[in-house]
Amino acid sequence: MSDSHANPLLLPVPESFESSRLLIRSPLWGDGAKLNEAVKESRAELLPWMPWAEHNPTLEESEMVIRRSRIRYLERSDLMLLLFLKETGQLIGSSGLHRIDWQARKFEIGYWVRTAFGGNGYISEAVEAITQFAVHELDANRVEIRCDSRNVRSARVAERNSFTLEGILRKEKCDAAGSLRDTMIFSKVKSIEY
Repeated sequence: MSDSHANPLLLPVPESFESSRLLIRSPLWGDGAKLNEAVKESRAELLPWMPWAEHNPTLEESEMVIRRSRIRYLERSDLMLLLFLKETGQLIGSSGLHRIDWQARKFEIGYWVRTAFGGNGYISEAVEAITQFAVHELDANRVEIRCDSRNVRSARVAERNSFTLEGILRKEKCDAAGSLRDTMIFSKVKSIEY
């Protein structure tokens, strides 16, 4: 095993990549205002699924999220990715590779789309590009998508991208309201799906 496989800090992880309509990149100092605008616009839709959407963030709080995410990206402990429309440069959502296990080369894709841009296939496009990024740049063995079993739109993204539903963990986590919920686990694994 080479040093780059032993220590993720030595991996040359690209800062950005593209899909047909999106620029997908790591967070940078100053992205907080764009994130703040997108979260505030989309808060009502995010609230049932994302506990962090419980209150409207201030500009300062959004910039702190960006700066912490930038540090984690550089540390390779969590890879937040911002989604920008190539045509306009507008931030239309966020995704990333989370709950990383570098030894097993396992990554979980999370995502949300800005309300005004939902239903246009942007998240499915981003998930495909991020899966390819994980496979080709990070040598992924396993890529997961986990979602609340009631989040039909999120589950459809996994299905459209040919992720396999492995199972449902019953009463596994609390939702934003504090009620127990079931979690669907979808995955793609090396040598079977790619």
